[in-house]
Amino acid sequence: MEAAEAEVRLLLQEARESIEAARSYRRELQQRLRGLHQAREQIKDSATSTRDVLEQHFSDLKGTLKKLLDERLMSLLQEVDVIEQESIKPLDECQKLIEHGVSTADDLLREGESAVDGDVGQQNEKLCNFTKKALHIQLDSLPEVPSLVDVPCLSAQLDDCLLTILKNQIFRHGTVASRPPVQLEEFVEKPGGILVRWCKVDEDFTAQDYRLQLRKSPGSPFEDVYVGSEPEFLVLHIDPHVDYQFRVCARGDGRQEWSPWSVPQSGRTSLVPHEWTAGLEGYSLSSRRNIALRNDSQSCGVLYSKAPTYFCGQTLTFRQTVGQPDRRDSLGVCVEQRSGDESLQRDKAVCISTNGAVFVNGKEMTNQLPAVTSGSTVTFDMEVVQLGPCSNEGGNFKLRVTISSNNREVVFDWVLDQCCGSLYFGCSFSYPGWKVLVF
Repeated sequence: MEAAEAEVRLLLQEARESIEAARSYRRELQQRLRGLHQAREQIKDSATSTRDVLEQHFSDLKGTLKKLLDERLMSLLQEVDVIEQESIKPLDECQKLIEHGVSTADDLLREGESAVDGDVGQQNEKLCNFTKKALHIQLDSLPEVPSLVDVPCLSAQLDDCLLTILKNQIFRHGTVASRPPVQLEEFVEKPGGILVRWCKVDEDFTAQDYRLQLRKSPGSPFEDVYVGSEPEFLVLHIDPHVDYQFRVCARGDGRQEWSPWSVPQSGRTSLVPHEWTAGLEGYSLSSRRNIALRNDSQSCGVLYSKAPTYFCGQTLTFRQTVGQPDRRDSLGVCVEQRSGDESLQRDKAVCISTNGAVFVNGKEMTNQLPAVTSGSTVTFDMEVVQLGPCSNEGGNFKLRVTISSNNREVVFDWVLDQCCGSLYFGCSFSYPGWKVLVF
């Protein structure tokens, strides 16, 4: 009896597992169906969009070509009119002269015939006047009429090779790509930003430049955020917990036109942006409070972050414009804010001086980084290395710190007496002119 019940329980267990497996299998199939539907919709939508673009483009070309041909025809017709008018004008003048001569000859002829056929008494006087008049008119002087070979004979020279050239150019104009040569690859969350990476999917395509665009909502237009040769870009000023759409295209080596856009993809960050604390005398902040400028005030002190927004596992980056350096200058992170300090070169803090010296809990390390230069970046990366039990009462706690500057880095362990889930960052500069962007 017990064996039978055990067998039933086993069968029930196997049945339940099979049911769960079937449900999981069904969910997976449904998800794949949705993927197929999305793929089919993407093909149809992109095909429709491509047809619209092609039809609009060639319609515009037709209109432009017709306009250009009409303008050229009008120019040639005007040229014919000018040549015709300039060539006929001297002929018209010659015709008027000849017609005047014919009229004069008719008058002279009538007068001569009258003198010859007149009365004998008056004939002598009429013949004398006629003879004088005929000599005055110079009947042997005739206007010159140009021969046909000397006058313009207009014609149109039309080179049929234009049609061949246009035909060859038109047949090579435009291409249809089944997929763009670059695609978005990865979105990395950053405080107040997203690091966007992309890659080539067409190995035969040689990229010269990339162009990254984003939009905040589906109805808004895409806007350029980066044009350059790097295959990644950190987009800042991103609102947390908001989906942004990105797309990227490329320009081939030696080409002027851009490739088709990649498939738009959404990216977001859940990390609030890093901000400096406002109101500290000696520092002026940008509107987003991610840029601090050391002003001309004589007041000295450490400018801290508004909140402990740096977490282990992230990369904290400072990018600066340099001023006059001082050995007390510092850029770094700390466990807590503390008033009255002139520098982060103190306990419970790690930092780098503008001359490249590295300080851990106020002590200078033997390893040193290059001096901070204008436009360079200083990065801090940390990971937790637990030494012993950690509780609210404290305990041994170790962070492995990597500080990088100008393509060099130092790695060390930072031992603390308390657990630190998050850290403040800070900076201090003795002289004005320093400007620091944090992200």
